[in-house]
Parts: sequence; structure tokens; C-alpha cells
Amino acid sequence: MNPPTILATRNLGLDIGGASIVADVSLEVAEGELLGIIGPNGAGKTSLFNLLSGIYRPTSGAIELGGRDITQQAVYRRTREGLGRTFQVSSVFPLLTVHENARLAAEAALGGTLRLWRRAASVTSALERANAALDRVGLTPYAMTPAGALAHGDKRRLEIAMLLAADKAVLMLDEPMAGLSAEHVPQLVELIRSIHRDEKKTILMVEHHIDVVTGLAERIAVMHHGALLAVDTPAAVMANETVQSAYLGEAL
Repeated sequence: MNPPTILATRNLGLDIGGASIVADVSLEVAEGELLGIIGPNGAGKTSLFNLLSGIYRPTSGAIELGGRDITQQAVYRRTREGLGRTFQVSSVFPLLTVHENARLAAEAALGGTLRLWRRAASVTSALERANAALDRVGLTPYAMTPAGALAHGDKRRLEIAMLLAADKAVLMLDEPMAGLSAEHVPQLVELIRSIHRDEKKTILMVEHHIDVVTGLAERIAVMHHGALLAVDTPAAVMANETVQSAYLGEAL
């Protein structure tokens, strides 16, 4: 039996100033799937993420999460319903410790007040989630380090830890490899692979590194000029002549 659809768009569109930024995108993501989203610069990949996460409101179409229409829901409501996202630029709290970042993410998901000075006994669940998430991504040794002092790759891992601490069902990773040195890319790739495999998380990942996407994703969605060119297995997408022509005529 095929897994159920957890996230879907129905003829989703975004027009700004008369320009079509996202055009008639219909896409279904299965529960537990790792879907890669690729496309040339300006293809609409991040705009699609902004629509899914509620930062932008669509001018047409609909978005469903777990079978429920969330098209008009605010960002915080989508977050509460299990949609979590990272951004191209690291979005941690730099003056707080690594552990405080993870703990606040957990506390927000559990309905806490986000007060750093609350007694430990009142936030036991949040503490446990934070500890487990940091251990999962290998940041326990840096728990008391200010997040702003982390190396760039470790900040990426902290962002993922925050999503895990908040126990999000769908993880949206917007160019997680951006800014990483070549030697740190394989470490983050393996972390994402293991989270998908072991935690059974649904993951959507926008990424410019084609080799990363083809090595991780079960399916790849290709965007060009705001529209979907193809949605298929990595092998089929890489062999698609229309997809290749979208990348300036170069073979992928």
C-alpha cells in the first residue's frame, strides 16, 4: 500500500506586479518521502517554500497538509500542525546557547511560554527533547556554546536539531548546503539521510548541488519560470531533455 499524501498543492499560483512567480503548481508529497526541488536561479523554488510555509499568500490554488486545507492559515498555525522550515541564511538565536535554541524550539511546540528562566521541573519534556535532538545531530559537546559562535556547518545542524526538538512531521530544508565548505557537505548529507531513514520524517529540500539531490531524494521536482517541468525519480529527471535544456542546455 502506498503511503498517504501528507502535503499537497493544487494549481498553486503566485503573481506579483503582473509577473507569474509560481505558476499552476500541483504537487503531492507522500508521508515519509524525501523530495528534492531543483531549478535554475529564479525558478521559483524559494517562493514555493514561502507559499508552503505561509510567508506568502497564493493568488490562486490551494495547499493541503494532512488532508486539511491550510491555504489561508498563518505561519504559526502551520508550524503547530507540523510544518517546520530552515532558511538559506541561518536563523538561530546567536546570543543564546545551542541548548537554549533547541529547548525553546521544543517548548514552543509543546505550548510553553518561551521563558528562559522557568524552573527545569516545569519544562522536563522540552529539556528531554532538546537533549535528544542535540545528541541526534552531534552537537551535545557544544550545548553551552553561544549559537552565534558555531561554525557555519554546525549552525545548519542546530537548525535541524531545532526542527527535531519541535517534532515537526514535515521538514522543509531551503538550500541546507549553502555556504558549506566541500569537506562539510558529506557530513550534512549523511545527517539528512539518516534522519529520513531512521526518524521517517517527510523532507522537502531545495538544493543547488545536483549530486546531493540525486544522492538523497526519492523523487525530484524540477521548477522553471515558476512552473513544474518534471516530477520523477532522479534517474528519469537527469535523463529528461527538457530538464537539461532548462539548465542552459548543459547535461546534468
